[in-house]
Amino acid sequence: MPRLARKPVTWYKKSMSKIKVLDLFSGGGGSSSGARAAGAKIVGAIDAWNLATEAFKENFPETHVVTGKLEAVVLKQLRQKIGQVNLILASPECTNHTPAKGSAKRCEASRQTAFQVVRFARAFKPRWLIIENVIQMKSWKGYKKFIAGLGELGYHIREQILNAKDFGAPQTRRRLFVSCDLEQMPPEIRPRKKRKMKTVAEILDPAGTWEMKPVFIDNRAPNTIVRYLTGLNKIGPHKPFLLVYYGSDGGGGWQSLDRPLRTITTVDRFALVDQSGKEPRMRMLQVSELQRAMGFESSYKLNGASRRDRIKIVGNAVCPPMMEAVVKKLTQKRRTAKRSNRSTKSGEAIRT
Repeated sequence: MPRLARKPVTWYKKSMSKIKVLDLFSGGGGSSSGARAAGAKIVGAIDAWNLATEAFKENFPETHVVTGKLEAVVLKQLRQKIGQVNLILASPECTNHTPAKGSAKRCEASRQTAFQVVRFARAFKPRWLIIENVIQMKSWKGYKKFIAGLGELGYHIREQILNAKDFGAPQTRRRLFVSCDLEQMPPEIRPRKKRKMKTVAEILDPAGTWEMKPVFIDNRAPNTIVRYLTGLNKIGPHKPFLLVYYGSDGGGGWQSLDRPLRTITTVDRFALVDQSGKEPRMRMLQVSELQRAMGFESSYKLNGASRRDRIKIVGNAVCPPMMEAVVKKLTQKRRTAKRSNRSTKSGEAIRT
């Protein structure tokens, strides 16, 4: 890892009433929701998808939101608009890293957009950076260069794999978090001890809220019937459970309601089966339920888009409770520590 190219700036040592945040690849505001819950002020956000930025504006009306590609943003003008920031959040485009894309060809140009984080960090010089992505980002051939670019700016870097279920979100969602600090080695993020896992049962809307249809109807897909019969054989009659569509599934296409939801993606993939009546009935999980599974507050609004687009916005988001925990831990007042190159079971510290 390269040595410091220059001495880090020290403007951030001045007293601050609130940590000011710029959110890159902001989507509908999952990361910003977590940062706001941690006490930060979101002053800027940028995303290329107009429906996502519309959702962001609805939930963060005081924030300067830019709709467009990061490479098209004139940094001098943005800085004049939002001022200095203490923390940059970034969730670079993940579609071309994630296994959810299957065997489809990856777009290297899309993955290269991650280097915009380095560009913005060089221009704004925030004390802290938090980069979130799917864990497969680490196997990208450009990843080491990306991390090296952050190191050359003077950042101390820690990489960790975190799971949303360990931070209060009722979902199994493993993600890479790269924490960066100009002044000292970022702390290791650990879940609170003895936290009770939230489950699928806790996110469901009350019975009767949504229409349910019989499992056995003429136009029902054969694979859906197979998933139902597999779940029925495992869980037994009369008990509700979920059918799981899409993606590699080692569970046979179903899951029980007494554990966290499997990873939410950008498409409909979960159906609730009710076996309490004379015949089994089913429905897809709704956007309100998926929002709860992501850990969004009940006040989070998602209006003005189609159901498919709302599911995409939710599936693309960062779980707010995860980001809240990372922001709190990274930005809390800590005594200056010696630089460390130690490795831990749950994270890796990198010395620049």
